[in-house]
Amino acid sequence: MRRQGQGQKGVMLIEALIGMLIFSIGILALMGMQAMAMRATIDAKYRSEASFLANEIIGQMWVDRGNLAGYTDANCGGTPVCAAWLARVQALLPNASGGSAPSIVVSGQQVTVTVRWLRPGETGASNHVAVATINNS
Repeated sequence: MRRQGQGQKGVMLIEALIGMLIFSIGILALMGMQAMAMRATIDAKYRSEASFLANEIIGQMWVDRGNLAGYTDANCGGTPVCAAWLARVQALLPNASGGSAPSIVVSGQQVTVTVRWLRPGETGASNHVAVATINNS
């Protein structure tokens, strides 16, 4: 007499291997989602820092309304406050110097502050632009 189930030798092993394959694919997908979430969090941190820094120098310019023209060149006219701000930008944002250096453009009463940075491992620079009108009165 033949036993029932003799034709299914090794099926349980194949089922276990397929289960492990599906589990491994799921784990890899979770790791990819975690990496994307970490990247998004880091990007948000840099954007937040850039926004804070741009608003900080605009606030300083608001206080120093009489010297708006002194903030326009590369070294901010040699003002110590602006030089300290440039140092903070370079300290808080990755690669925020050289070609990615922040810029301040004053056109009459309108001020445009552009803060640029280059994320590690990326080739395209990110930037944050803040525009404000500073009245002299």
